[in-house]
Amino acid sequence: MKPVLPHAQLDWDDQGLPRSRVFDDVYFSDKSGLDETRYVFLEQNALHERFAALPAGGRLVIGETGFGTGLNFLCAWQLFEQHAVAGARLHFVSVEKYPLSPSDLQRALALWPELTLFADQLLAQYVAIHQGFQRLVLDNGRVTLTLLIGDALEQLPQLDAQIDAWFLDGFAPAKNPDMWTAELFAELARLAAPDSTISTFTSTGWVRRLLNAAGFKMKRTPGIGHKWEILRGVFLGWPQDVTAPAVAKPWFARPTPLTGERHALVVGAGLAGCASAASLAARGWHVSLLERHDALAQEASGNPQGVLYLKLSAHGTTLSQLIVSGFGYTRRLLEHLQRGVDWDNCGVLQLAFNAKEAERQAQLAAAFAPDLVHLVDQAQAQAQAGIALEHGGLFFPEGGWVHPPALCHWQASSTNIQWLPHREVLDLRKVDDQWQAWDGDVLLASAPVVILAGAAEIKRFAQSAELPLKRIRGQITRLAQTPESQSLATVVCAEGYVAPARLGEHTLGASFDFKSDDLTPTVAEHLGNLALLEEISPDLATRLHAQKLDPQQLEGRAAFRCTSPDYLPIVGPLAEHVTFADAYAALSKDARQVPDIPCPWLEGFYVNSGHGSRGLITAPLSGELLAAWLDNEPLPLPRAVAEACHPNRFAVRQLVRGKI
Repeated sequence: MKPVLPHAQLDWDDQGLPRSRVFDDVYFSDKSGLDETRYVFLEQNALHERFAALPAGGRLVIGETGFGTGLNFLCAWQLFEQHAVAGARLHFVSVEKYPLSPSDLQRALALWPELTLFADQLLAQYVAIHQGFQRLVLDNGRVTLTLLIGDALEQLPQLDAQIDAWFLDGFAPAKNPDMWTAELFAELARLAAPDSTISTFTSTGWVRRLLNAAGFKMKRTPGIGHKWEILRGVFLGWPQDVTAPAVAKPWFARPTPLTGERHALVVGAGLAGCASAASLAARGWHVSLLERHDALAQEASGNPQGVLYLKLSAHGTTLSQLIVSGFGYTRRLLEHLQRGVDWDNCGVLQLAFNAKEAERQAQLAAAFAPDLVHLVDQAQAQAQAGIALEHGGLFFPEGGWVHPPALCHWQASSTNIQWLPHREVLDLRKVDDQWQAWDGDVLLASAPVVILAGAAEIKRFAQSAELPLKRIRGQITRLAQTPESQSLATVVCAEGYVAPARLGEHTLGASFDFKSDDLTPTVAEHLGNLALLEEISPDLATRLHAQKLDPQQLEGRAAFRCTSPDYLPIVGPLAEHVTFADAYAALSKDARQVPDIPCPWLEGFYVNSGHGSRGLITAPLSGELLAAWLDNEPLPLPRAVAEACHPNRFAVRQLVRGKI
């Protein structure tokens, strides 16, 4: 991992305006910041007319280099709100190496009172902004902001999107030349939609020539304020004399977007199903949410408390990237729920219970920003947790616990979602352009799109039976709060975890059983959980009177986690298994050969499963990933991460290994 990126280091001048200490440059004009933004970026990209022309269900995607204080974004959002019809959507994708801290952002945006309505919504969601892709959903899904936190030439190559209008707004070329290079402009061209427009405040000749060479047709135009001239342009196409960018392998390429009825069936109403339904409903889809039980979140998503625990790697793995992005997305969703009952950001403490764990934790603390995770010694850990502990460890200050059913209910509350309990789907059939869900001889529902979100149960369907999902039984133990246990102030984890009380009850767990298919809680696993508690903190065990509890009388809950062989979730469109094997049989002879054959998709068939014990962190963002596949939108994750989670990855591996 590279050194952790800090927040922007700002100085504030006599007028209260922010200035970058690193680049020795201003964020916006001291005289006409709003006027400059509106003229240089909104007017030169003809956004007033383009927003007004959007149909219901239409969208415009803006890309930006240099998010800064968010001023350009807020001005674009304000203009969109003024001129776009109901049902239109705005996507804004912006890269930023040094994001402002929440307090600095609040101070900067307070300078523009006329943007307060929009700034307040941004500030409310500006939490857990860490390195990589961070998605913010605003105005009930009408506006989507995807921040790419990091160096532009590391982040933009990972982006899969088509940008309709570009804002080039890095610090001045003389101050920050890395943001004005031929390599960066080639990325803008790769991501540009046909007829994409572009504008920038600079008129520097070499910037204009490099943009022209990248496929944009640039021209100087009169400036505003103290800027005599600025640049604007249009994308003509990828230059013929330059090697074209690589395209996605056909089995990871985007399926042809569906046209017509925007109606989807979602099978399974736990975290993955409710997230999938919510992301589609926010885009105007009608969703039928089918569940075999009589309520939402009745299986693994039904535990009283789940932990926002980040199992990270210091080496920037695909799973780590997914977890950091997913954690941020979930944390922002939780801001809509009731703190203390539905969730609590009390922090999560992972104890360094042996030398190997302590070494791993030291590597993590060096690789990530301290506001995401940092080391605490034994005394600091005790002070943080409010109980006696034998070890220090890693502290995640933005973590905490969540009542998963509350998140599921909030996500399923859209008027675009029809909730259908007592619907056990046993069979899926494609008739004409409709997926039909059947229970024996009873047709339950039909739609052009079906999303399977029922954990390992999705293997019951012929279309998805080959996906290598396995079930792992887990049992939690519920312990009544005592006067002495009220001091527990944070979630504490070792081999197991214990959370501060919710509604007078602590959750303790969780066991791992790879063999049992019985969901009846067992005394043996309650005893195992009590042993985990003793390992975490003998003091807390005493405070909870654990030694005096009758194991026969303990209450708990068992459910199945669902995981994949590579521990990544399975999210995206699925191919027809037999036809896929025939189409790409050449892979078994030469894995580097990519047959130029379109993927035989199961049209309209999607999967969101395999989240293991990380569903709170990975399932909500996976709903956004599915919606991006379905609506041909910018992906909320790096392309390589989306491919690593793709359902087709297993069939490709089997072919390469000669297993099919």
